[in-house]
Amino acid sequence: VQLQASGGGLVQAGGSLRLSCAASGSISSINAIMRWYRQAPGKERELVARFAGGSTTNYADSVKGRFTISRDTAKNTVYLQMNSLEPEDTAVYYCYARVITTGREYWGQGTQVTVSS
Repeated sequence: VQLQASGGGLVQAGGSLRLSCAASGSISSINAIMRWYRQAPGKERELVARFAGGSTTNYADSVKGRFTISRDTAKNTVYLQMNSLEPEDTAVYYCYARVITTGREYWGQGTQVTVSS
């Protein structure tokens, strides 16, 4: 397994969850561009958060100020802290990695986040 996502679940609106994406094999949080995407039922997969070089991060407008992407290089893990969750955040969340040197892309298996109103 190259990318293992976890941390999804059912939460009430206003609540919080933290997703984790553990990288292994040829992927590390240092040698790969890592991002979080999500896909809601009937919708296209969308980029939620990403590292944009160094410590710079970018977020979808819909999650700015509520979600935070971070990484622990020692654990080779990327996180997505999600606060003030809304029913519109309900989706399957996927972690993504592209190894910088090879260009090879990887997707995690997805973790379901359901926010009840």
